[in-house]
Amino acid sequence: MDRHDTPPLSDEELERYARHIVLPEVGGPGQQALKRARVLIIGAGGLGAPILEYLAAAGVGALGIVDDDTVSLSNLQRQVIHGTEALGLAKGESARRTIARINPHVAVELHHLRLTADNARPLVARYDIVADGSDNFDTRYAVADACAAEGVALVHGAVGRFDGSLTVLKPFEQDARGKPNPTYRDLFPEPPPVGLVPSCAEAGVLGALTGVIGTLQAMEVIKLITGIGEPLVGRLMLYDALAARFDTVKYGRAPE
Repeated sequence: MDRHDTPPLSDEELERYARHIVLPEVGGPGQQALKRARVLIIGAGGLGAPILEYLAAAGVGALGIVDDDTVSLSNLQRQVIHGTEALGLAKGESARRTIARINPHVAVELHHLRLTADNARPLVARYDIVADGSDNFDTRYAVADACAAEGVALVHGAVGRFDGSLTVLKPFEQDARGKPNPTYRDLFPEPPPVGLVPSCAEAGVLGALTGVIGTLQAMEVIKLITGIGEPLVGRLMLYDALAARFDTVKYGRAPE
């Protein structure tokens, strides 16, 4: 976040972000930090949609999108960054068009690929923060391992049926007691057996649930960029939509 080549906020940007700038915790320096920031979003689907929309509206300077899928009719119940007119279009391109309508100051970088353990590290290394909105464990482990290796903060979210979860991973740093922060593998040591956890296509998911968790992910990204508040490092936030209840569980680095 220490790039010095970012131009100052224009008069139009000052007006656009006025509600941020009047917040003492954000102000002009925080908004300038948002403008300098580069954030990679894994997936332009149910979680990625609100992450992308709110980060674009907030003025994040560059948003990278990793997605190799196209927009289908069954996506539209929850992937609100896409419209009916985008059916058959690559999700990254559809998302880029929506972002351009929201905020023309945001640069969008498309990565039309499936993130794997082989390609994750060089891609992650180009960004300041990663937000994971993927829907499978292979991708989640690949991006988490890459972020840990490259020293890039990861905002992880997941949803299923009526439940969601959220955490922030910075295992390359230490907590207030001088202990290393936990990794994704401390939280989930290994993937569940194939078939044990049904996909959203199999089990279903309430569309608005992805909006709740994705928006919370966007909030955590903004906190990390601006340095405000307490990120969800070492804490897993759980959301039960049917009970309208949030719970937070602490977790730590597993013994070697």
